[in-house]
Amino acid sequence: MWFKNLRIYLLQQPLNLSQEAMEEQLKSKAFQSCSSQELMSLGWDTPLGRQSELLVHEIAGCQMICARQEEKLLPSTVINEIVEEKISEIEQTEGRKVGRKERTELREDTFQQLLPQAFSRHTRQYAMIDKQQGWILVDASSANRAEALITLLRDTLGSLPVKPLESATAPSFIMTEWLKHPGQHKNFSLLDSCELQDRSEEASVVRCKGQDLTADEILAHLEAGKDVVKLAVEWDERISCLIESDLSIKRLRFLDLIQEQAADNQIETEADAFDSHFTLMCLEFRRFLPSLIELFGGASE
Repeated sequence: MWFKNLRIYLLQQPLNLSQEAMEEQLKSKAFQSCSSQELMSLGWDTPLGRQSELLVHEIAGCQMICARQEEKLLPSTVINEIVEEKISEIEQTEGRKVGRKERTELREDTFQQLLPQAFSRHTRQYAMIDKQQGWILVDASSANRAEALITLLRDTLGSLPVKPLESATAPSFIMTEWLKHPGQHKNFSLLDSCELQDRSEEASVVRCKGQDLTADEILAHLEAGKDVVKLAVEWDERISCLIESDLSIKRLRFLDLIQEQAADNQIETEADAFDSHFTLMCLEFRRFLPSLIELFGGASE
């Protein structure tokens, strides 16, 4: 399994729990399916799925953990239809109008009645704790999903002094200057997509895809007052990604050099593949992320 997104959190003090100690902590909040009246459940699951019963998988000082969430799906259209049928029946049989308070009560009662019959949706969120580098990397496409995992981890451990990565220099400024002066960042190269936003009008957005980002038309947008808020780059011919203005990473891809290394490893089982990908990701992130942070002026204090 390869991470496809990155939300980067920096530990404010070392997190030196061994695999065994972390395992015991996570067991206290292991995933439990929703009860008949619960709408959502969140807890720790095995990163390797059926390949292992362990909640923590550690390699080279990196711990992989996985949060599993179950959500009950109860469409509002279904509830509304049933509530309207009940209201219609009351008004016809009792010859009166149903007021707002009673409507609310009918809706709540209907919701509770239907909840045990609702379908469930399960999602898994992976995170990597690098004790050597002092960061937690969450494979999440949104800040809310990443924060849910971090909050669960904080509740599990009792405390977790950690904060999202913030750079000393505004990422949007660095990316804008980068387009104005291409080729200035060692080991990084521009790809073919970006998003520009007007400084004075957030609704004014230009999305570029499959374009030469050094072309005059891109420069004209920058000179007109637009800033870069998303930028696709490649690092050292090993990783490509889309950097966003909050330093989150999307569309993360491990390129041919990494894939060839993975293919060279002896893989016989799904667990072998997991170990191979996990090890390569850990090593590559230890090279890639310091370069990325340096590019944006270092982490803010």
